[in-house]
Amino acid sequence: MSVKVVTDSTSDLTQAEAKEHDIEIVPLNVHFGDEVFKDGIEITTDQFFDKLLNESIFPSTSQPSIGEFVETYKRIGKPGDEIVSIHISSKLSGTCNSAEQASRMLEGEMKIHVVDTKQAAITVGLAAIAAANVAKGGGSGNAAASAAESVASRSKFFVLFDTLEFLAKGGRIGKAQSMLGSLLNIKPILTLNDGLIEPYGKSRSRKSGLSKLEQAVRSVGNGEEVAVIYSTEESDAVDIANKISDILPDGRSPLIVRVGPVIGTHAGPKLVGVAVVTST
Repeated sequence: MSVKVVTDSTSDLTQAEAKEHDIEIVPLNVHFGDEVFKDGIEITTDQFFDKLLNESIFPSTSQPSIGEFVETYKRIGKPGDEIVSIHISSKLSGTCNSAEQASRMLEGEMKIHVVDTKQAAITVGLAAIAAANVAKGGGSGNAAASAAESVASRSKFFVLFDTLEFLAKGGRIGKAQSMLGSLLNIKPILTLNDGLIEPYGKSRSRKSGLSKLEQAVRSVGNGEEVAVIYSTEESDAVDIANKISDILPDGRSPLIVRVGPVIGTHAGPKLVGVAVVTST
């Protein structure tokens, strides 16, 4: 019997990272009109942002089908195996629901633990890596799922948006809807709370917003893991990563991660964010 780890493409793990940790990624879909692309497989991040910024069609996203999860689980697992399937917040996407329905269809063949991280983007990826490390060490499916849940529950996520236009069009804005009416030249900072997007703060300039983003991260305290995400402005991500590296132990530096097409659909250009997994 073995334990396999599955996540979805909103985790923003690269193919190389997934291979290194033996994690299977189920892609979501990105739609540009009648064109449908598998996230990270049929469209690269560079291609996506080129289309987003230079074409008039606004993209949308959709979850993987139940059948795609069933196919994935059957392909990587054998009867008696355990699968830990780790996904974006069920309050932001139907992906977790697809995974849960697929797991019920395979009851009796293999045990599938579906983890709703109540997180998004790289915080999902960090939870998946935690589960994979337990699985590699010979841990059970329950232990791997618990490791993912622990990382997810200790994750704090702050994101500076250049605009809420893309989040609003995608219908994922949640309680941050209240900020839309006053956003002329305002740079909002949002956070995740119990799986939902909520307002955290706002600034009148990008420079001030980046400073407030750093302050938000420091308010959390020291981190066990830290990742800086960005959509189009890598230099801003590198700069903030250098500034907050002292909250990590042992002289380590934060990960720097570019968001993929699905997260990019809702984030838009110039997004910068920081995920912190607080120490136990």
